[in-house]
Amino acid sequence: MATDWLGSIVSINCGESLGVYQGRVSAVDQVSQTISLTRPFHNGVKCLVPEVTFRAGDITELKILEIPGPGDSRQCGDLQQMEMGIPGVGCQVGPSQNGTGKVLKKPISSSAPQNIPRRTDMKNQDIIISPQQQCSKSYMDRHVETLTQSKGFRRRHNSWSSSSRHPNQVTPKKSGLKNGQMKSKDDECFGDDIDEIPDTDFDFEGNLALFDKAAVFEEIETYERKSGTRSRGTPNEKPARYRHDENILESEPIVYRRIVVPQNPNKEFCTDSGLVVPSVSYELHKKLLSVAEKHGLTLERRLEMTGVCASQMALSLLGGPNRLNPKNVHQRPTVALLCGPHVKGAQGISCGRHLSNHDVHVILFLPNFVKMLESITNELNLFSKTQGQQVSSVKDLPDTPVDLVINCLDCHENAFLRDQPWYKAVVDWANQNRAPVLSIDPPINELEQGIDAKWSLALGLPLPLGERAGRVYLCDIGIPQKVFQEVGINYHSPFGCKFVIPLHST
Repeated sequence: MATDWLGSIVSINCGESLGVYQGRVSAVDQVSQTISLTRPFHNGVKCLVPEVTFRAGDITELKILEIPGPGDSRQCGDLQQMEMGIPGVGCQVGPSQNGTGKVLKKPISSSAPQNIPRRTDMKNQDIIISPQQQCSKSYMDRHVETLTQSKGFRRRHNSWSSSSRHPNQVTPKKSGLKNGQMKSKDDECFGDDIDEIPDTDFDFEGNLALFDKAAVFEEIETYERKSGTRSRGTPNEKPARYRHDENILESEPIVYRRIVVPQNPNKEFCTDSGLVVPSVSYELHKKLLSVAEKHGLTLERRLEMTGVCASQMALSLLGGPNRLNPKNVHQRPTVALLCGPHVKGAQGISCGRHLSNHDVHVILFLPNFVKMLESITNELNLFSKTQGQQVSSVKDLPDTPVDLVINCLDCHENAFLRDQPWYKAVVDWANQNRAPVLSIDPPINELEQGIDAKWSLALGLPLPLGERAGRVYLCDIGIPQKVFQEVGINYHSPFGCKFVIPLHST
């Protein structure tokens, strides 16, 4: 009965050395234990010879891919399909002469011949096998099993052949219209050729540049003006917007210039609320502090107030509550405090003491002098009671960038300090450290500033600072209003609820 398998499409695995062959069975010799395949494929590639023959000892695995029906010729598979490596695709086997038969599903595969159909793929095409064929197939199965046991190799059926071993095991299935409609929709959506997909990415910027937003809105506004329908108010008119703390009903006009100085200011600033803050000369500022000290605002009080305001600003620049909280003890900020041997340096030491009290790692640089000012000595005694570190040499400053540098080196009067070696060395260190710089009460002349600042803090009233001072902030050091009036300044506090406010150049 071996001749009943002539014309069947099989897959023969001959191991790693010879590979896998697929083709149609043309001859089976039971005496010499050989099988021949016509139009063979070797590892998915069509062979150059029209026919190959295998011995039973060379075969390690044999799979039946297709069984020919009754009256089916050996040319069942289309020649063009065999050339493409798709054996038997589209081969429809007709019913038997007596009209009996079983309807089975035959797989449709678009892969190479080495791919074996799976159970989930057998849903697309019907073939009919008569009971005679099924009986012949069962006999051939038993014959092949005997042959494989005698030769020592194993044959494994695929899902299609095992499901059609007996007629009672075949379940008739019919492909409905719904499945056909779904398949057509899938082909319509996903059936494009992969080669047609462009390799270049979509140019979003180029296509966005083609859209002229201003022209489109102008066209919309023109149309709305002509039609009389507007949804965004009248042209060039913006509705008034108020803050949560701003009064809608104004009882009297707002006066923005509340501070008037006796001299024409060289520069004016304004606050976030729009109040004008004029600058004063260094002579007028010095006179204001002298009159305030005569009335009881001593140097010690002024140093304490300046240290508190400067430390509050520094803590805000370091991150505020996001950086300084118990969960971020591993991110303790480091501040380098550069002070000179003058009153400006004493203000910096007071700021460093308050920063150290707020768990900031402070490194205080102060050069060694034989005789120090009393204010500096008093501030150093208080600073020594904190966890801060005091150094007198540039070599002891950190090599890595710190979080903030506070500059109190420059002074309005002692210009000779800029020629000292320690001053030049610490200026070079600050410029190479790449940390942001906060200057406290910097001098007016930009030539006297060796370090460019990102922020500057002015005391009471600002001086006409230049561009190297960075963004200017103003702090309230507690000078009463009548003290301003005594030096000829008509003063009304611009601070509101704060002690440190930013100033903007006008």
